[in-house]
Amino acid sequence: MSYVLYGIKACDTMKKARTWLDEHGKSYSFHDYKVSGIDRENLEKWCTEHGWETILNRAGTTFRKLDEVQKSDLDQSKAIALMLAQPSMIKRPVLALGSKTLVGFKPERYASELI
Repeated sequence: MSYVLYGIKACDTMKKARTWLDEHGKSYSFHDYKVSGIDRENLEKWCTEHGWETILNRAGTTFRKLDEVQKSDLDQSKAIALMLAQPSMIKRPVLALGSKTLVGFKPERYASELI
């Protein structure tokens, strides 16, 4: 089965996830959402599955640089608008497995889901 790995090429966590997938012989395509963007449909699906609080990377520099007005009173609709405007605010990686997705990279979670 081939998976889709969403993220940003230069991210260290992305590099770890790609290395893990390569070392375990897992076929995947890479979607760099900083280069290719991301569509609302995927963001809505991920937010429904995991909650927008998980998908929006509030620990990242891009989010922290927002003014207080942009950061206040967040809900799913506002979070999706922020992530569409600045995809680097999306938690990474997101690994699409077909019927579900994994958010973030933990080797033990990848192993339990993919091996």
